[in-house]
Amino acid sequence: MSAQTPIPVGKYLDLEGGRRLHYHEVGTPSAAKPTILCLHGSGPGASGYSNFKGNMGVFAEAGYHVLVPDYLGYGLSSMPEDAEYTTDLHVACMKALVDALGVTQVVPLGNSLGGAISLQFTLTFPELVPKLILMAPGGLQEPQEYAFTMPGVLRMLQFVSNRPFNEPDFRDLLGHLVHDPKHVTDEAVAERYPVALQQPIPVYASMQVGVYADRLHEIKCPVLAFWGTHDKFLPVAHAKILADGVPEAKVIISNQCGHWVMIEDRDYFNAECIAFLGRERA
Repeated sequence: MSAQTPIPVGKYLDLEGGRRLHYHEVGTPSAAKPTILCLHGSGPGASGYSNFKGNMGVFAEAGYHVLVPDYLGYGLSSMPEDAEYTTDLHVACMKALVDALGVTQVVPLGNSLGGAISLQFTLTFPELVPKLILMAPGGLQEPQEYAFTMPGVLRMLQFVSNRPFNEPDFRDLLGHLVHDPKHVTDEAVAERYPVALQQPIPVYASMQVGVYADRLHEIKCPVLAFWGTHDKFLPVAHAKILADGVPEAKVIISNQCGHWVMIEDRDYFNAECIAFLGRERA
């Protein structure tokens, strides 16, 4: 982390219209192993680094090439006021990134909004995706059917609609993302709060997430998914929708986690992902 940015500066990809996509890259591309594409959630102040800093190095040490982007509107990427922040936009940007780097096999690894983007990417470009990893993904049910019963969603709506916001309010919002408040560290707040202050209202006001429940049967690659029983944003009942819909899925449910399994149970998550990635199909 530098004095000028809340997270370390990685690399940039220039997109159309003068927009720039920021990403971190670790590990070396290999024809023998797919690239892991780590896709963060939509919480205010989110970035790829803040979500996956405890995972990406471990995956690289296991021999994987890892890309950790910030979507437009997040992290250190451009934050245009005139964008429609839909999953269509984010999927297009992720495809531009993997194409620019010459990646031909990619494992999306997505949490929350990143899970929805992962699902749409996989359904749109199935030939690129040999495996898929999800953590409490969005996109499994119409939001009006569950969102207003979830305390985390209600807190986030309250937070983004009441500007200007202060750091105690931001810290309280982060507390809804985890089961154990020990994970809401000063470091986590310092990485995310300055980003949240810069995010334009359209990042949330124009957010649109596809619903993919009726298309899950089209996903032919193996899928590994994680869910915390204490998730306050996306109900753990959605895990059954995923398990019932995907032909080859394994779903791990933990009573030790909320919405951030990759942070709250990092070592277990890393080990399960690496084992899954290395496992040959029967």
